[in-house]
Amino acid sequence: MEKNEMYTASGTNIEAVKQANENSGMSYNEAKEYIARTTGGHGTQIYSDTNAEQIRKKNQQG
Repeated sequence: MEKNEMYTASGTNIEAVKQANENSGMSYNEAKEYIARTTGGHGTQIYSDTNAEQIRKKNQQG
């Protein structure tokens, strides 16, 4: 065991868990945001990067 390694009371290596989390992919919230951005759907406006005013103007012109 190295000096810099920290363990929980149950013996879990904290740094190893942090490293595994970094390599595990998207978090739950990141996955929700990705799905909202790529599939659309009900209640996903908070994830939208669409400028609603710009769309309104475009629709009025055309």
